[in-house]
Amino acid sequence: MTKKTIRLLMPQWQGGNNPNYSFGAELLAWLAPDNDQPLIHVPVQTFDGIPLQNENGMNGRKQLLEQLEAAQHIIDAHKPDRIVMFGGDCLVEQAPFAYLNERYGGKLGLIWIDAHSDLVRYVGYDNGHTLPLGNLLGEGDEEFAKHVKIPLKPENVFIAGLAAPTEEETKVISEAFQTLGIAPAEQDTEMIQRLGIKTAGTKELTNSTASIKEWIKESGIKHLAIHLDLDVLDPKAFRSLLFANPEAPYNYSPAGTMQMPQLLHLIKELSEETDVVGLGITEHMPWDSINLKNLLGEIPILNK
Repeated sequence: MTKKTIRLLMPQWQGGNNPNYSFGAELLAWLAPDNDQPLIHVPVQTFDGIPLQNENGMNGRKQLLEQLEAAQHIIDAHKPDRIVMFGGDCLVEQAPFAYLNERYGGKLGLIWIDAHSDLVRYVGYDNGHTLPLGNLLGEGDEEFAKHVKIPLKPENVFIAGLAAPTEEETKVISEAFQTLGIAPAEQDTEMIQRLGIKTAGTKELTNSTASIKEWIKESGIKHLAIHLDLDVLDPKAFRSLLFANPEAPYNYSPAGTMQMPQLLHLIKELSEETDVVGLGITEHMPWDSINLKNLLGEIPILNK
């Protein structure tokens, strides 16, 4: 029987409090190969020049909840078997992956390919894109987590590419946090250990992906969703990342180190091991295109 697949374009920027995420999402959807999968736009409030309000410890909470509910309504109306999500910040993953876990009886496997865990809120850093995996597990932010009817099982989650900061990065990150008045937190490590979530860094996965294959086999995962945060990639090799901002490099968390051929190999291996029913691609920040767009916007003859 043919499985129904839909593509969602959700140019959400509020979760990272950066309007450039919207353009990154739109370009992702344009770059993806054409096929007969319908592309459905999730309505997202565009940036109007007014800074987001901090609501109960989260910037743009109201807008983010409204957009989450819009994505849920669209998915529920289509009732797909498979979902591709083009984001936007990482918080766009909550609606499709929560739905897929329901669709597959609470047994969905989820591999979180990301330099960061996205499990907890860091004190003093009030952007929602630090929380989607925590929300999906029934933890994270209470108001968002209650939108997940069946939380994912921790044993069905694997975080791949988790970055361990170098000594130099640790120093830079600490200084950056001090500038913002933020205390570095260890809550994500605590939650990983408490819940027993399996992880593997890029270096380990460069040598072998056996740990992921064993996890799929031991957990009996028949259906898998893949979260791909592009910041798992090495910003020296792939420049369209928050960490590669040519004007102001992002220094508040460690950068990824994965290379593109390794990433493609990993995704292809996952696709051979089990049935991939979800793919989300997030945090695309195409700086050259963004800067060119801004330049074109200032040229007089183009604005007459």
